[in-house]
Amino acid sequence: MCGIVGYVGNGRALDVLLSGLKRLEYRGYDSAGYSLQMDDSLVVRKCIGRVKELEEMNPGDAINATTGIAHTRWATHGEPTTVNAHPHSDFSGRISLVHNGIIENYKSLRKKLVAQGISFESETDTEVLAKLVGSEAGKGKNLFDAVKDALVQVRGTYGIAVLSADQPSTLVAARYGSPLVVGIGDGENIVASDVAAIVAHTRNVIYLEEGEIVEITSGGISSNSSDPRMTRDRIQHVDWDLAEIEKDGFSHYMLKEINSQPESLRNAFRGRIDLVNGTSRLGGLGMSESDMRGVKRIVITACGTSWHSGLIGKYVIEKLARIPVDVEYASEFRYRDPVLEDGTVMFVISQSGETADTLAALRLAKKRGIRTLGIVNVVGSTIARETDSGVYIHAGPEIGVASTKAFTGQTMILSLIALAFGRAKGNLTREDGIELCRAIMEIPEKVETILGGCDSIMEIARQFTYASNFLYLGRGVNYPVALEGALKLKEISYIHAEGYPAAEMKHGPIALIDDMMPVTVIAVKDAAYEKVMSNIHEVKARRGRVLAIATEGDNEIRTVADWVLEIPPVTDILVPLLSVIPLQLLSYYVAVSRGCDVDKPRNLAKSVTVE
Repeated sequence: MCGIVGYVGNGRALDVLLSGLKRLEYRGYDSAGYSLQMDDSLVVRKCIGRVKELEEMNPGDAINATTGIAHTRWATHGEPTTVNAHPHSDFSGRISLVHNGIIENYKSLRKKLVAQGISFESETDTEVLAKLVGSEAGKGKNLFDAVKDALVQVRGTYGIAVLSADQPSTLVAARYGSPLVVGIGDGENIVASDVAAIVAHTRNVIYLEEGEIVEITSGGISSNSSDPRMTRDRIQHVDWDLAEIEKDGFSHYMLKEINSQPESLRNAFRGRIDLVNGTSRLGGLGMSESDMRGVKRIVITACGTSWHSGLIGKYVIEKLARIPVDVEYASEFRYRDPVLEDGTVMFVISQSGETADTLAALRLAKKRGIRTLGIVNVVGSTIARETDSGVYIHAGPEIGVASTKAFTGQTMILSLIALAFGRAKGNLTREDGIELCRAIMEIPEKVETILGGCDSIMEIARQFTYASNFLYLGRGVNYPVALEGALKLKEISYIHAEGYPAAEMKHGPIALIDDMMPVTVIAVKDAAYEKVMSNIHEVKARRGRVLAIATEGDNEIRTVADWVLEIPPVTDILVPLLSVIPLQLLSYYVAVSRGCDVDKPRNLAKSVTVE
């Protein structure tokens, strides 16, 4: 959510800020703005809409400014308007501030500032923070101390960058609950909410810690942390380059990321398969086989697509390792009093590693003394740093808001975890483990086969351009895939879609089925095949139109389904890694046929860093 970029150096700040904001457009936003230091004043420009409209605004002489901050806003407090857009200024107009997050006590702070004679223009919580910093600066404090003393009074989450006309070539940045990273360049430094805005200039970065405040100049960085000089040992090297966040000839990032899944899946298991012993080696977990044998219960917590991968993990772990698994929405888990007994471990799943509710659930578990294990994609993210240990999915940067390769990467990692626990617990023989290892290693090639048939999926998708509702059905390990397929469709095409366990259709949703209701059914040749076929007949008896995801060579399914998309045969527990691919492509092509902005769906953000 939202994007922050700040620059101080010797180059033209505006060029860096605008190019950085473009790299962050995938995060979702509705307005944009920037503030530039010019002589002894600040030049501020803001607009509703896209960064390209901000580019067209004339900054005057400040076009050559060497220090500035910029922001893309996703509305929380107040509608998308120019007045509500960031940056916000203090009462003197000499301080500008951009902010990601939510200030929970902004009303009481605003009331206090109004009592001091300070007026407000916007509806936002951020303007309160800007004017609070200005109030502290008015007491004769430098910018760093003014920010520090203002934040002491704040309750909520924030990632901020602040600029003052009175301190040339200086930025102050701070974070609590909302990520910020500083890029270390040669005679220039950049602060941003995501490394995507930085990698064009440097791959050397420092991730700010919770509660950290930093002063950034072209010559260096100082901090309020226990390591105030930001020593070199904190610098991490970003291991991907600019090419990975380009479309590479594809129409959309989402299509590129769907097509990159053979490689991202290979990256997920590369170096982690022990074919000799029929197990997986996940050194990042920091768990011996003895540790695994001692686990009595697993809790998986996540949000959205990551929650769906967690549901698949439940099926696979319980089958292979015979350990009970609970899958929790992080947003619900954190607000109740969960039972977390000895012998429980928690897996925390998040693509970004910054999801606010998931991070809060993690911290609750840590307070209870529960071992926490992360499954994340972004190296150096908050969840990656705060969990006891974990596994990276190595999917590379995912730009499309609708997650695709991160979902299959998470599902692959959960399958490897299930394999390791199953072998350690003795519930899976060496021979069965070897067979599963081989099946896992064949998955990328089978995904390539499915991707090769995308033209037929595109043709089918066009028939659903004007659909209003969709139902997705699956059984067992494919029920979460039905949920994920429905989520993808509504995220990017805005068609109402619901995923259901196939047998539950009779308990309500069947009332909706008619000749206008497309029903997607995952009907692969597994143990539940005959039951699913019965469910399809029930749909057809109500004149429903059926799109079946079926196993290659299944001729019976073609006698009842209106459309069939085939996937190669695979062992039952790995089916989700294949069955989800045609559903991703279906949602993509339906959205394209409806003229939707696939990579930037309305009202959504890539990284949800507020509750």
